[in-house]
Amino acid sequence: MTEKPSSIIMVWSASAKNETPICFSKNSPPFNYNHTVASTYYSAVFTGLGLSSNLFAFVVLVKAFHRSQSPSHTSFLIFLSSLVVTDFMGLLVTGSIVLSFRTTHFDWHDLDPQCHFCNFMGVSMVFYGLCPLLLGAAMAMERFAGIHRPFALSANMSKSRALSTVLAVWVFAGCVGLLPLTGLGSYHLQQPGSWCFFNISSQPLDMTFCLVFCLVGLLSLAASFLLNTVSVVTLLRICCGQGDMQRQRNLELEMMGQLVLIMIIASICWCPLLVSIAQTVLSGKHLQIVDLLLWIRFATCNQILDPWVYILFRCSIFKCIFPVGKERPRGSMRSLYPTSMASRRRRAQDSAVEAVRGEGAPCLADQPTPQTC
Repeated sequence: MTEKPSSIIMVWSASAKNETPICFSKNSPPFNYNHTVASTYYSAVFTGLGLSSNLFAFVVLVKAFHRSQSPSHTSFLIFLSSLVVTDFMGLLVTGSIVLSFRTTHFDWHDLDPQCHFCNFMGVSMVFYGLCPLLLGAAMAMERFAGIHRPFALSANMSKSRALSTVLAVWVFAGCVGLLPLTGLGSYHLQQPGSWCFFNISSQPLDMTFCLVFCLVGLLSLAASFLLNTVSVVTLLRICCGQGDMQRQRNLELEMMGQLVLIMIIASICWCPLLVSIAQTVLSGKHLQIVDLLLWIRFATCNQILDPWVYILFRCSIFKCIFPVGKERPRGSMRSLYPTSMASRRRRAQDSAVEAVRGEGAPCLADQPTPQTC
């Protein structure tokens, strides 16, 4: 009777040792995959291009932030800077893991027997994937309020409030990414063994997390589309006037143009992945790994294209390419028609003199005019 509990404990410990960790339960290494040099170069170029683009955009944004005098533009630059930083860190974290696997071909069983490293990459994939979509929705709300209630926004929207909004977005995305660690879903090693992502299946817990992930992303895109559409229509109604506020309207148009482009890029890059995941879990079908890799690469392109929106689509860039309006280069029109401009000036002076004489001004001795004297 005394040996029975000890034997049970030994059997339990042996079964625990032989139990496969949950991250390897679906796809267990090693995989039959040909690690070509081209795939390594592709990952390196992809990651390097994204990191350099976001770093360059961050430098440009910092310079613009120091020159900004508008509170709404300052808040918008804070959101853009947070988006660039998030994209940079996402590429740095996930890209370094993928490149390490491509170059060293490490064994996940030996490196990560308890799935901590795989869970970290899974959380990173979800966090850095949802953050750009949520930040795009937050920027759309900020611009919507700035156009429709400018005085209330200028009184309430400070730098600290913009930073608080960014921090809230990061916390929310982090909480969503941590849900599989609490039991709602699970992170698994994905083929070809270079990355981890949540399990896409019709099991109740996995399906629930997949739908949460898809709904958060799609609702963010839908909110951005709705708010940006209303803001653009409203802005176009008031942007055609002239006067002292023309510079401010140009700034509003620049911010809205950048925001619309960010929304379009995010929609093109993320909608295929989000829709395919939702269709897969709701239909009970199995998502092909080739399709999943293709949509993941599409989503990663969002982190590379985002910084170029601000780098290229700025008023200063357009003014250098298309110099029009009041800031036309000197000598462009006046040098072409010097006689015409001088004659117009003389006619304006003559009409002013005649207007003064018509009001009963005294006649000059050297310019007698019978009609007025």
